[in-house]
Order: sequence, then structure tokens, then C-alpha cells
Amino acid sequence: MSLPDSVPLLSDYSLRAHNTFGFDVRARLACSIEAPEHFEQAVHDARCAGMPKLLLGGGSNVVLQRDFDGLVMLVALRGKRIVREDDEAWYVEAAAGENWHEFVAWTLTAGVPGLENLALIPGTVGAAPIQNIGAYGLEMGERFASLRAVELETGESVEFDAAACRFGYRDSFFKREGRERFAITSVTFRLPKAWVPRADYADVARELDARKAAATPQAIFDAVVAVRRAKLPDPLVLGNAGSFFKNPVVDADTFEALRAREPQIVSYRQPDGRVKLAAGWLIDQCGWKGRVMGGAAVHERQALVLVNRGGATGAEVLALARAIQDDVRARFGVELEPEPLVV
Repeated sequence: MSLPDSVPLLSDYSLRAHNTFGFDVRARLACSIEAPEHFEQAVHDARCAGMPKLLLGGGSNVVLQRDFDGLVMLVALRGKRIVREDDEAWYVEAAAGENWHEFVAWTLTAGVPGLENLALIPGTVGAAPIQNIGAYGLEMGERFASLRAVELETGESVEFDAAACRFGYRDSFFKREGRERFAITSVTFRLPKAWVPRADYADVARELDARKAAATPQAIFDAVVAVRRAKLPDPLVLGNAGSFFKNPVVDADTFEALRAREPQIVSYRQPDGRVKLAAGWLIDQCGWKGRVMGGAAVHERQALVLVNRGGATGAEVLALARAIQDDVRARFGVELEPEPLVV
């Protein structure tokens, strides 16, 4: 079994355009996956035998430390459609290689709202369930119906419901045990017809108020885009992977002890009684906002975002991340966990 002639294997291929940090690392081999069957064909192609394999979509949640001595499969699956509807919801399917933000914009044009709070999140549709994305009052899991994935070794197409995906906070089965076994090919979302605005997130509410706009799906989409652009750097201008650290979650006793020492600590009570801490606030309190280390830096307006100032390596960004983790641990006794996959 091998890739068809229409899918060339590219040697010594630069991945600079395939990771939002803009790291200029190279892949020994790379190919563009434009049909689900290409995954199995690539894995079993004799030219790639014994090599490690890596899937890359938009590269918005990955830190490439060095050249990849193996095969990089660039996910380029395309297509989106309203699959069906019932009395309560529309079911919308998108291929894994579709740009996430463009897909969200398309749902509004198609008259099927419900994802507008997740506008402008970088990456592809296939990466959304891997990372279990969420922002501005909405978690992707609330709109998730199912996904299809190909088992790389066998080529078998498997359907996963939410339970099988094992979604956690910015986590899933596909980020851990399933990462090297499955490749997501499409995702289906359930968008309720009884649309209810999610406009109570403070930044979004302020933006809507400033625009004197009613909380329609398009207005919320526009407000979220404006808020994200004001707070987060554009990866096309300043290389980054968005929020680099997860917001840590601690038990109630740990939180009360922290609050006794740090009365201004920013926190969010969780339904299970635990407390989520604002990682950006913790980092800022340790004096890291705007600091530079080699070619890497902490963004001057958003302490959660680490950036490539130009010419930085993945190793430099990771060294900066470790220094931040050390300081937060020393001051607060809290562990910060990186969001991106480190390769």
C-alpha cells in the first residue's frame, strides 16, 4: 500500500507555515492529506516505513522543538454541510481540515447559530475536539454531537460520541491515548434551534454595550472577534499559540489558603466545588508580563500568551515556560500545565 501519485511525498519540508509560532523546523518527509484513505496509505507507504508520524492541522496548539525526523501528515480535508435537522436542532458537519473561524462564520451565513462565542479561535475543525476548545462563556462540548476518525493502522472509520471522546478541561482522548492511533476526519455539531445568547461574559457584554448592539448571533460573533483582536496578538504578525497555560483548578481548601494570602486572587467557582484560578493573573503577579528571554517573550498585554519575537526556537519558548512555572510554583504552590502539544 502506498500514497497515490496525486499525493507527493515532500522531502526536507519546512513547517514554518504550518505552526503559528512560526518556528522554522523541517520534516524529513511531509504529505498533504486530502482524503480519509490517505492516512492509512501514508502510514503504510514503504518510503515511510519505521518512521515516527505526526499529524498537523493549523499548528496553532503545538511547540515544535526541533526538526521532525519522520513523516508529517498535513491535514487538508475540506467540506462543510448541514447534515440534517429535527424539531430541536440542526446537525452541521465539517471536515477536519476546515479553518475553525471560517467554519463558525459560515454557520451564521447558513442561518444555524450557536458557535459564535468560539469565533477567531485559531486552528482547524479537527483540532477543536482534540483540545476541547472553549471561550467567552461557551464550551465546544455543549455543541458537540459526534466525530469520525480513521484508525491509522487499519484505515477503519470509527464514530465517537462525547463519552468516547473523554472530554476534560482542554483535554480529550485524542490528545492523549488516541493521539498516535487515530486521525479525526470530520466533526458534527448539534446547534439548537431555540437559540439563547451567551452574552454575559464581561468583555463581550462591554463590547456589545459599546456598540449599542442587541445580543444577536452576528453581534456576539463580531464582539468576540473584537475582544480577541484587542487582547491577543495575531499569529501572522507575532508568532504564538494563544493561551499557553491552562487555568489551574484547585480544591476548596487550597483556594481558601491561597485567598488568605492573596485576597485579590482571580478565581471562578466550579460546579463540583473546586475553584479555577486565572493563570494569567498568577503569571502577572510574578512579574512576567512583557519579559523577554532570548527570542521568546511574554506578551505585553496578555500574560498567558508566549510569543516568538522573531527567530526564536521551540526550545527558547519552552525554557521561558519552565521559568514561569517555577516562579508560579514558588509563590503560589500551584502547578501550571501547558496547553500546546510539545513535539
